[in-house]
Amino acid sequence: MMTQVETTVHYDNGYEDEYMMQEDEWDRDMLLDPAWEQQQRKTFTAWCNSHLRKAGTQIENIEEDFRNGLKLMLLLEVISGERLPKPDRGKMRFHKIANVNKALDFITSKGVKLVSIGAEEIVDGNVKMTLGMIWTIILRFAIQDISVEETSAKEGLLLWCQRKTAPYRNVNVQNFHVSWKDGLAFCALIHRHRPDLLDYSKLNKDDPLGNLNLAFDIAEKHLDIPKMLDAEDIINTPKPDERAIMTYVSCFYHAFAGAEQAETAANRICKVLGVNQENEKLMEEYERLASELLEWIRRTTPWLENRTPEKTMAEMQRKLEDFRDYRRQHKPPKVQEKCQLEINFNTLQTKLRISNRPAFMPSEGKMVSDIASAWQGLEQAEKGYEEWLLTEIRRLERLDHLAEKFRQKATNHENWASGKEAFLSQKDYETATLIEIRALLRKHEAFESDLAAHQDRVEQIAAIAQELNELDYHDVAAVNQRCQSICDMWDKLGTLTQKRRESLERTEKLLETIDQLFLEFSKRSAPFNNWMEGAMEDLQDMFIVHTIEEVQVGISCMLCNTSVNVNDVFNMTSLFLSTLPEADAERQAILGIQNEVQKISQSYGIKEIGRCSLEIGGALEDQMTQLKQCEHVIVAYKPNIDKLEGDHQLIQESLVFDNKHTNYTMEHIRVGWELLLTTIARTINEIETQILTRDAKGISQQQMNEFRSSFTHFDRKKNGAMDTDDFRACLISMGYDLGEAEFARIMMLVDPNNTGIVSFQSFIDFMTRETADTDTAEQVVASFRILAADKPYILVDELRRELPPEQAEYCIMRMPLYTGHGAPPGALDYTAFSTALYGESDL
Repeated sequence: MMTQVETTVHYDNGYEDEYMMQEDEWDRDMLLDPAWEQQQRKTFTAWCNSHLRKAGTQIENIEEDFRNGLKLMLLLEVISGERLPKPDRGKMRFHKIANVNKALDFITSKGVKLVSIGAEEIVDGNVKMTLGMIWTIILRFAIQDISVEETSAKEGLLLWCQRKTAPYRNVNVQNFHVSWKDGLAFCALIHRHRPDLLDYSKLNKDDPLGNLNLAFDIAEKHLDIPKMLDAEDIINTPKPDERAIMTYVSCFYHAFAGAEQAETAANRICKVLGVNQENEKLMEEYERLASELLEWIRRTTPWLENRTPEKTMAEMQRKLEDFRDYRRQHKPPKVQEKCQLEINFNTLQTKLRISNRPAFMPSEGKMVSDIASAWQGLEQAEKGYEEWLLTEIRRLERLDHLAEKFRQKATNHENWASGKEAFLSQKDYETATLIEIRALLRKHEAFESDLAAHQDRVEQIAAIAQELNELDYHDVAAVNQRCQSICDMWDKLGTLTQKRRESLERTEKLLETIDQLFLEFSKRSAPFNNWMEGAMEDLQDMFIVHTIEEVQVGISCMLCNTSVNVNDVFNMTSLFLSTLPEADAERQAILGIQNEVQKISQSYGIKEIGRCSLEIGGALEDQMTQLKQCEHVIVAYKPNIDKLEGDHQLIQESLVFDNKHTNYTMEHIRVGWELLLTTIARTINEIETQILTRDAKGISQQQMNEFRSSFTHFDRKKNGAMDTDDFRACLISMGYDLGEAEFARIMMLVDPNNTGIVSFQSFIDFMTRETADTDTAEQVVASFRILAADKPYILVDELRRELPPEQAEYCIMRMPLYTGHGAPPGALDYTAFSTALYGESDL
């Protein structure tokens, strides 16, 4: 009857791994189960030789070759890397026992408590005790340090196997005996780490012998793992020896440990490079958007600053239409681009701070402040441009009115003067009778009265022409030519009139019988005829009026300058008023437009919308939801803005420039609308940044609320920033013991530009900076060192072998050449590259 023997291994870390041997396994006096003994002999011997060969020796018989303790001490030195006490060189039994005790003492010094194993049994060649001792050594030096998810030894190794083989069909590792009998678990481990060594898809579960031999051969040939197991023994044993399997599997773990370490290092590098690549894309996108926006501003600003007037009203109206297109179609997208540019910049800086990267410095002239300054210049030019357009349109309107008035007066005068030269040049008096002479004289006197009355009209024509010259009328040359022609004709008529009078007076002396009554009649009729012509001319004259009252004032002014019969005035007024219904209908339409502007302006609700973006609270996600809803409400007002633009255009086309029905101007509405859109977008971006910071830094919502509450309390000016004294008070309230040196250090972190203010984002960054779990330059350097096999440089082939293609090429393109000694051509300096990623070098 076999007796039960218990072997317990104790470790300093408090972990105990008990292996209870079954009753039929082995005891002091009897051998192990033959199958298990055979497996352990072969496995433990191969494992010992895998280490002893480093010292240039090996063992053949495990229970015989360790009896003198020399190779046992050598094995411990090789696997531990430490020196043991000098061995006794004698061949006597007590020398052997002394050496074995030295080995056992060393094992005990490593925190292992040996139970039931003594030096005498080893010296006497007790197989069971010798195998138990070797297992203790394997457990301590090959398995104990295996840790996966805070497990160790057997459990850690088992979990590692389960993780690595989980994706493979027909593999279910639950233990270290029967789960490995078909050989697929060994093949899966190899394929997982070295898929180039075997094709797992071609393996057959029903061929355990082939699978085991394939795995053992590949492990020996390509992984430097000696054959520690025999395929036939595993297949023919109902339950393979657990210790033998664990020992062999641990060799796979250690063989792939370097690969695991390299994989971890590569993953860390890929993560860091991924962050860097994403940040660089954001930087490139910012540079592109900034360049395009600045270029558009540079093109547009000179156009808005150009104050060269056009010659005609139609051309100025086209300019006004171009400006309206700019306001409606071209500028709104640029407002959104400018807002998005600022959002992208803030988001990028936040991501850089979170990942311990240096702040982004745009190219010269492309800072956010540069763009804001250029935009301010654009809007200043825009505001002056619209005012100039309206002024020019008013000027051209007056010019067109004056030009039309000049044409009408000139036409009337030319019609009156037509034939007068021929009349004055005729010599009808030479054959006339006295009566006819007197009639001609009286007629001539009447003509002189008429001529004198036309003197004022000619002067008016000349005055209008002079005003057109002063106002730079585009067709002033034709006006001057026509005016000169009228003046020349007028002078000629005056000369001819004088000559004819002299001729008639000479003839009158000879013909004194001219009819006095005709002369009197002519004298009385001439002024009235002249007034009638003037009245018709004045009635044809155009006035720019906006109300009936202005029409009546115009009529009164006209009457003040004219001496006519009151009944005639009433008759003319009645005739004039008969044309007013159409003008009054237009006036009513304009008033309706003005009322609509007032109603739209009053109902626009800008203040209400602005309030909705301020009265929010709760968790950041809830705030984001409320802000999105506010943004939706604001965007829904866009049709009102478009309608208001249309009404504004209609009012301008109706030549109404001053609106007493509302305090709002279209410029106020435009600026307010753009400011509202920009503000809500910036607020949303601020919340997104806080969420990004919170998640990246591992800050809880409660902590974020506490930070915001503290910041808000000490933001005494309520401008989104704390000054130096308020920030110091805030830190003291949060329990910081601040000296001058410590506070100066903190201020350098939160206010590197020495502006004297601390923004909320800088405050959050400071509160989370020292506890954040972020990658550092040293960690990246260490990861590259693993990939480079501890060399101070790395080769292109190593980068391409260890990293994905995109990240490998990224490194190759940016990594400087290694300048140290002993490096092959093309070696790259990963240290300089890594420090540059975090802004710690000038690369």
